[in-house]
Amino acid sequence: MTAPRGEGIIAGLARGQRRLLGAGIAVGAAGVVTTLAQPALLAGLIQAAGQGRPLTGPIVLLVALFLADAVLSSSQGVLIGRAGENIVRDTRVLLSGRVLRADLAHLDRQRMGDVHTRLVGDTSLMKVSLTQSLAQIILNGMVVLGCVAMMAWTDPGLMLFTLACLGVAAFGGVGLARALRRAALANREDTGAFGADLQRVLTALPTVKGAGAEDAEQERLAGLADRARASGNRVTVLNALFTPVLNVGLQASLAAVLGIGMVRVATGTVDPAAFTAFTMYLFYLVSPLVVVFISIGTHLQGRAALERVDELSRLPQEDAGVGAVAAPAPPVPAGGDRPAVELRDVVFAYGDRPVLDGVSFTVPARGLTALVGPSGAGKTTVFQLIERFYRPSGGSVLLDGRDIARLPTSDVRGRVGYVQQDSVAMTGTLRENIAYGAPDATDNDVREAVELAGLAEVVASLPDGLDTLIGDQGNGLSGGQRQRLCVARALVRRPEVVLLDEATAHLDAEAEGALRDSLRRIARRCAVVAIAHRISTVAEADRIVVLEGGRVRAVGRHTDLLREDGLYRRLATAALVHDPSGEAPGTPEPTGSHSSGVSV
Repeated sequence: MTAPRGEGIIAGLARGQRRLLGAGIAVGAAGVVTTLAQPALLAGLIQAAGQGRPLTGPIVLLVALFLADAVLSSSQGVLIGRAGENIVRDTRVLLSGRVLRADLAHLDRQRMGDVHTRLVGDTSLMKVSLTQSLAQIILNGMVVLGCVAMMAWTDPGLMLFTLACLGVAAFGGVGLARALRRAALANREDTGAFGADLQRVLTALPTVKGAGAEDAEQERLAGLADRARASGNRVTVLNALFTPVLNVGLQASLAAVLGIGMVRVATGTVDPAAFTAFTMYLFYLVSPLVVVFISIGTHLQGRAALERVDELSRLPQEDAGVGAVAAPAPPVPAGGDRPAVELRDVVFAYGDRPVLDGVSFTVPARGLTALVGPSGAGKTTVFQLIERFYRPSGGSVLLDGRDIARLPTSDVRGRVGYVQQDSVAMTGTLRENIAYGAPDATDNDVREAVELAGLAEVVASLPDGLDTLIGDQGNGLSGGQRQRLCVARALVRRPEVVLLDEATAHLDAEAEGALRDSLRRIARRCAVVAIAHRISTVAEADRIVVLEGGRVRAVGRHTDLLREDGLYRRLATAALVHDPSGEAPGTPEPTGSHSSGVSV
């Protein structure tokens, strides 16, 4: 059995339980000694009976050995079981942390349902591989070796004949064990694929229902379930063959050995008491030998799970390679503070699909900066690079003059608050949701964030105020209320930069106007960068960056861009048609056809 690549991390966790595992093995080894002593004592009991000696002492000793064997076996099972549970717990905690801190560019290549299967199902199977099956192999292997040694001491010739017969039986078991490992690995992969697709469907269930795609999705899931069933059946068949093949071989060997032994007893070549002891050791050998091979099969199935778990533990981490010292700050621009954010010739692609090509612009330390451009221009990607969800393939992103590639992730995200377009609220109270990323936030901090996000009236109208419970995904709040809740969550950490990706998308005109007022207050103390679909929000920006085709097309204020840039004029005109808040200052009346799929 070859060790899976990179097994060191999980094996290190197993080594952390070496005291429990060692104690379990030691107790089990003591049990092996009591087991091996029983045939010898039984042979002595037979001899004592034949010679007319008292039998009370040997019988009491045998009963004591039986009881000790039972106690030691139970204790060994408890110790090994506890070690296994500890390893599973430590592995799940380790892997959860590595998944949470994984580099998104690599994590995106994983299917989340498969990640879930590895964290839950594969870790349980891994426990069997690292603890129970290994312990069974070691302890029952000790019994087998001990029995062989005692049989060799009793009758070397008969022992060699026995080993030859058992070797033939074991040969078929080894081949089945290898096939079982391959089948088990395939089954874990198929089960992970089913779990991944099931999670995809459950996550998008409203969309599935709205599209009437229940039958299509059920058929797709049924196909994946069929694959998992087929590979599971292969595992079942191999498992079912494994024990009978061994048993047939062992029983044939046992019959041959007993036949030859009885002939030798009849001819006087072997003493009856010695043959009785030899036969007892042979019977004691058979069951542990079967357990060893079964445990090898179980261990191989667990190793298949272990390979998948360890593969997850090798996910590249966000802070991997981040230097301890930040890059030197550039000179402070004349006539003002250093920019809060600066992009310098940034290039980025999702796989083979280029998104940004040489993007450069700055965000002042205070004020509102708007990003506008057609769909697919790269606006959200810019935000994800500033948050360091992804790393640019060229150029650099600077935060307060320092390259974020050389800053710890916690430092970057402590300075930058991010409100996504599809914001997520979690099960719990409003207070817990707002203070989610700032557990040390005071009541005053929470209430200030509520005020700035325009959520105060909503909180006042709720029966328990900030202690009102909301359901999963923010059930119980409207879309606009969830959005403002997420804005408050970003503000409570007092970031230096606030990124708002379509933060007004779910707000009506009145709520959007209130949030605009909040943005003006927020922009007085930090930098605010917004992607907005309403011209009324963009028109009030201190600086507007126009993106097109992954490049910066123009930078300026609303009135200047209306006059100087045709794309911005078209975007502004199209947005005004759909903006219920009314005409923005300096915006011409819409004429002609309207663009679609735009964001300003």
